[in-house]
Amino acid sequence: MSDFITALKQRNLEKIKLYPKSDLHNHFVLGGSRRYLHQITGAEINPIKKPLSSMNEMHAWNQANIGQTFEGTKMRKELIRATFQQAKEDGVTVLEIGEDVWGLGEFFHNNIDELVEAFTTAQREIAPDIELRLQIGLSRHCPIDYLEDCLSHFWGNKAFYSIDLYGDELAQPIENFKGIYRRAKKEGLRLKAHVGEWGTAEDVRRAVEELELDEVQHGIAAINDESVVRFIADHHIRLNITPTSNLLLGRVESMSKHPIGRLYRSGVDVTINSDDILIFDSDVSKEYLHLYESGCLTAEELDNIRISGLKPLY
Repeated sequence: MSDFITALKQRNLEKIKLYPKSDLHNHFVLGGSRRYLHQITGAEINPIKKPLSSMNEMHAWNQANIGQTFEGTKMRKELIRATFQQAKEDGVTVLEIGEDVWGLGEFFHNNIDELVEAFTTAQREIAPDIELRLQIGLSRHCPIDYLEDCLSHFWGNKAFYSIDLYGDELAQPIENFKGIYRRAKKEGLRLKAHVGEWGTAEDVRRAVEELELDEVQHGIAAINDESVVRFIADHHIRLNITPTSNLLLGRVESMSKHPIGRLYRSGVDVTINSDDILIFDSDVSKEYLHLYESGCLTAEELDNIRISGLKPLY
């Protein structure tokens, strides 16, 4: 029996934090250490107390708690540093985070080297043992020509590992992003997108097919169609799942019934991730413990998922 399994069975959160884990679905603006940010700003950033009824409520929380406090380049860099501090404390050894393309002009003076340096400097100074996988972020609501213009600064920069599409799944058809994703594939980026949290199982399949995705952020709606589950498993599409976020956004009924258990047992490659720690108050170690305590997954299954998430996929 591995020491990680023992820590889970003992329900010892501090011991769970000691073992290497990946966090492949973390929005750094909301993914940092609450204590670190309080020390920097004096601001009390309190997590939500009850499940939200809509994404609009989440945006309202964001505006009230992050909003003007973290405007400007200096504070943006502090959010990045806070995320590395949080990951270090949580035992995360592989961290995938990045900036939305609009942030290049908003916070980094359209200087791609300044943006990259903000992440790499924070990693080097706070958590040098963490493997940083730097991501390019796209907001789904933005016009395609605007995104293409922003991306012109990113293409060709070898510092980036992946590209991710997020935001309102219904904002515009997934097919609109095919050109961007074809270019990203040529650039050698790993292709990811948020889909199947609010949409359907068929939305998951269509996104994978149209954008040639390697990984899906969330993807839990796939469980509603066995053919889509088989499609994902057969094509080795990884689902980077955030259980507490799904629960507190009303996407699942309970932790014990979270579809990650059935997806894993159906042969789907799943990982366990934090999403937005400042809102949902659940880091990766807590996610593992919650899934174990609820009976959704066994300690042995969770250890297998943990180990798989640490392995490079190409």
